[in-house]
Amino acid sequence: MEILAESTATAIIHCAAEKINLSEWLFTLKDHEYQSCSEGHIAGGISISKDGKRMSINVEKVADNLLVQHYIEEIGGRNHCRVNSVSDSISSLGTTKLRITWELKVTALSNDSCEFSNRVIVSATEEFLALLKSINITDLAIVKSQMLQNVVLHNEEETPLFAINIERKAIADIWN
Repeated sequence: MEILAESTATAIIHCAAEKINLSEWLFTLKDHEYQSCSEGHIAGGISISKDGKRMSINVEKVADNLLVQHYIEEIGGRNHCRVNSVSDSISSLGTTKLRITWELKVTALSNDSCEFSNRVIVSATEEFLALLKSINITDLAIVKSQMLQNVVLHNEEETPLFAINIERKAIADIWN
């Protein structure tokens, strides 16, 4: 699986790591909360996958790319959550699929602060590579460079806003 872009952004959360539950945060995030964490966030909701796993459904625009994501839970812990999606990607290049992994972690820094990490990995699918070939794009390095720039900018925008939302809920003690 060819990785096209990978970005990790971090933010400080001012509360004890033990008060946070990232998986519950992700799978209870309200649509308006998701929308408030990035100008590119259009809609967010939750569902259940065919095999009974929790799913976060997000619609967002990263640069000129509209993504419809169906993130299925792989790891669902309090301080570590990882979800995977084969996402619909609609851009000026055409309509295709991208594989996206979204990973959230919290690491204690002290008794009353922790670091929130938001990691996004975008990988090519056969459908994506076929689309590039069909429009005569053969230099994957150019695609990777542009995609990385877009993913980094988006991740740097949403991460501190996600952290604020998580911090507010943790301080309100909603997960204990």
